[in-house]
Amino acid sequence: MPGFAALMVCGGQAPMFQFPDNRDLQRAIAHFYEAEKPTAALCHGVSALLDVELSDGSRMIEGKTITGFANVEEDFTDSAVGQRVQPFRIEDEARQRGANYVQAGLFKPFAIRDNQLITGQQQYSGAKVAQLVIESLGV
Repeated sequence: MPGFAALMVCGGQAPMFQFPDNRDLQRAIAHFYEAEKPTAALCHGVSALLDVELSDGSRMIEGKTITGFANVEEDFTDSAVGQRVQPFRIEDEARQRGANYVQAGLFKPFAIRDNQLITGQQQYSGAKVAQLVIESLGV
């Protein structure tokens, strides 16, 4: 995608329902990643990364260190609402797909960069994700 230096996938509740099966989004993510451009996702937006396949057929997140909305945060949310809110958990799914999932604890700002792949734990991590994107752009 010429003209764009980076890709950022944001979170919220809807990504868990709309992003995992979105093949167009997965192709865009793979394109940026394989072009060695900063490829970032934040909070539940990390769900878009789970099934991204690269041109060699491998999963993009396999062997990568990532974060995203943590199980401890899902537990907190489910408890507050009184029922399970999300259809799956990013932390569990990422680990099942071979990612090294890490997190900083309940609603603590946290972001991590594994080469050009940048992920943020949840909504309080936006500034940290932005800083890592800026740094990876060399700005």
